[in-house]
Amino acid sequence: MNTTWMAASAKVDPTLLLALVNNSAQAVPKTNDDAAAHDSDVSGDEVDEHTAPTTSATKKKTKKRKPRKKNKTVPTIQSDPPRVLMCKLFPNGSYPKGEEVDYVDENRYRTTSEEKRYLDNMNADFLTDYRHAAETHRQVRKWARQSIKPGQTLIEIADGIEASVRALVGHDGLDEGDAKVAGMGFPTGLNLNHIAAHFSPNAGNKSVLGQDDVLKVDIGVHVNGRIVDSAFTMAFEHKYDNLLAAVEDATNTGVREAGIDARLGEIGAAIQETMESYEVEIAGKIYPVKAIRNLMGHTIDRYSIHGSKQVPIVKLNDDTKMEEGEAFAIETFGSTGLGYVIDQGEVSHYAKRRDAPNTTLHLSSAKSLLSVIDKNFGTLPFCRRYLDRLGQEKYLLGLNHLVNKGIVEDYPPLVDKKGSYTAQFEHTILLRPTRKEVISRGDDY
Repeated sequence: MNTTWMAASAKVDPTLLLALVNNSAQAVPKTNDDAAAHDSDVSGDEVDEHTAPTTSATKKKTKKRKPRKKNKTVPTIQSDPPRVLMCKLFPNGSYPKGEEVDYVDENRYRTTSEEKRYLDNMNADFLTDYRHAAETHRQVRKWARQSIKPGQTLIEIADGIEASVRALVGHDGLDEGDAKVAGMGFPTGLNLNHIAAHFSPNAGNKSVLGQDDVLKVDIGVHVNGRIVDSAFTMAFEHKYDNLLAAVEDATNTGVREAGIDARLGEIGAAIQETMESYEVEIAGKIYPVKAIRNLMGHTIDRYSIHGSKQVPIVKLNDDTKMEEGEAFAIETFGSTGLGYVIDQGEVSHYAKRRDAPNTTLHLSSAKSLLSVIDKNFGTLPFCRRYLDRLGQEKYLLGLNHLVNKGIVEDYPPLVDKKGSYTAQFEHTILLRPTRKEVISRGDDY
């Protein structure tokens, strides 16, 4: 211990000593605790005026909340007009089946045959594509049957149907090759009165659906080239009811008689017998309903609406049999006229021939148009409106050149006697190994 310092300090002036102590205290830096203690000594008035309270409750108020994630609802019903993708309505890719019918007689064993079941299961992608196209067809035609009214132009009706098909399969057909993935299987047929088939309005057509008209609506939908071909007839006056009933009944007869090993001529005889058992009274006159003898059903091949086999709708000596794995369009046409049609009128339907010759084209417009057809349609049928929406202009010369060279086939409207009325109903059936599936069957027909 330093006794010298103690002795000296005893003589220091007390006032001076107090000042030294105070100065040394001020020279020591404040710790965080000291600062907090100092802040706590500030008067309440000063807190209200200059500082915000820092309680935990306040921190919760000032904290930014993260936006809540919106629950994505999966649509369960179709919109009006149809615009909801089929893959959203059926996210697992399991589309509804058509009407399944067991085979009978010598083919009854197929329903339970393990071998045939195995073959059926091998066709999973084939069936998924067909059922996708069929459900699209059902939903679009349901809307069409509700929305089509007298006073609409045929172009309005066609555009509405085709826009709906493209929206539901998710392919608008504007990008190169997109229409070959999924979309229209062929141009929408809108056939009035004596026109039985192959009419679709070209750009500028002014035809308007009238109250007294009979309208055949033929819609084709494809997914990966699997085409569903199904048609119905609309009339707005009850006087045509028997005409429509005769043809719908005849089509159902054809569907019933169709199957593996069924003979085409016999199917035609059954269809004719059913249809021609009807008559219809129009304006006080009785007309027998006649099967249009030169119109027929047909097989459907991939990317090709007309296959090699034809299904007559009148009795013929045709022993050709239906076979396992084939797809058929069973369609029937009835008429109050001659029961026979001819080519007449402005062409709208075209398709590149599957057996198109490899011919040198000297017309530049034909060359460029053929390239467009190959890239966007292949052998799928198309119409002039489809070329218009792809931006093609002044193509008629080139198109006619392709027809004349046998590369593209044109399909003029098919008409009965003017003043007569015709009706059509049609279904697509698949002759699966185990059972027949009426793939286009719906609640409507």
